[in-house]
Amino acid sequence: MKKGVLLVNLGSPDSPDPKDVKKYLGEFLMDERVIDVPLWARTLLVKGIILNTRPKASAAAYKKIWWENGSPLIVLSEQLQERVQESVDYPVALAMRYGSMTIKKGLQELVDKGVDDVFLIPLYPQFAMATTETILVLAEQIRQDHFPNITMNSLPAFYNNPDYIEVLSNSIARHLKDKDYEHLLFSYHGVPERHIRKSDITKSHCKIDGSCCATPSPAHEFCYRHQCLEVTRLVAEKLGFAPGTYSTSFQSRLGFDPWLQPYTDRTIERLGKEGIKNMAIVTPAFVSDCLETLEEIAMEGEEIFHEMGGKEFTTIPCLNADMPWVNLLSKWITNWATSKKETV
Repeated sequence: MKKGVLLVNLGSPDSPDPKDVKKYLGEFLMDERVIDVPLWARTLLVKGIILNTRPKASAAAYKKIWWENGSPLIVLSEQLQERVQESVDYPVALAMRYGSMTIKKGLQELVDKGVDDVFLIPLYPQFAMATTETILVLAEQIRQDHFPNITMNSLPAFYNNPDYIEVLSNSIARHLKDKDYEHLLFSYHGVPERHIRKSDITKSHCKIDGSCCATPSPAHEFCYRHQCLEVTRLVAEKLGFAPGTYSTSFQSRLGFDPWLQPYTDRTIERLGKEGIKNMAIVTPAFVSDCLETLEEIAMEGEEIFHEMGGKEFTTIPCLNADMPWVNLLSKWITNWATSKKETV
């Protein structure tokens, strides 16, 4: 069997034009694992309300961060794919869960090169319904419908993989070198609290009560909140951070249902009010910089901090196409190819 690799990230509109943004948001928000309510309610909310109000504002946000050569997320993901391809002996394709760079196109690219054994790598360190799960479910559906003769294995969530923690920690340390910061905020993308409970395979452990994420349980294999908190804990331990000099928050909430807390914008506001003058922020739910990191954090977050009296706001880039990250992905691919195990 000929082996190949498919890297999958979130996706992006084709352009920052409101029409393209509306098309992209429609596909994204109509995903039943993103807005997990009955179809009639999701349709009413998305097509009846959101798509009539949000695309223009989202397009303006995309225009702020759009690069001359395209969407930062796409450009950075393509750089990652190219560097990984240079480092391994197997065809490496790139796809997006949403948008025109579809998973079907990515699989077709590999099949056209003779690949019939695919290693699917969702580019998310933590498992979540709205990220990893939706990729795996769609990819398997596409495999069954269009490529029944290929086999497919996937990389599990790697949030606590020691090599990943080392790469992430080294990147943070490098960008904080010579920075006189008082507090480091780990900001993760938010999800509704109900997603955590729906992903609880024990159906009883996840109470989001301040203790369940620290109590060992099989539920942690699919608990996004636990996995985020664990990344913070492991990095802080690796870098020797003193208690009180770092914290965790969640960004990008939507609607009125309770989402994971504390919220990033309110945390930044609180830190400024408490007299923190120099802070840094890192976004370990993303491996590639995108709208949520470049606009929501680096622009809006910094503005909030300055309004609260803060002075220095340091945004740490994602791993993007840094060579230590490329080398780690290449190592995992080689391990898979030689062992055919689903663990790394």
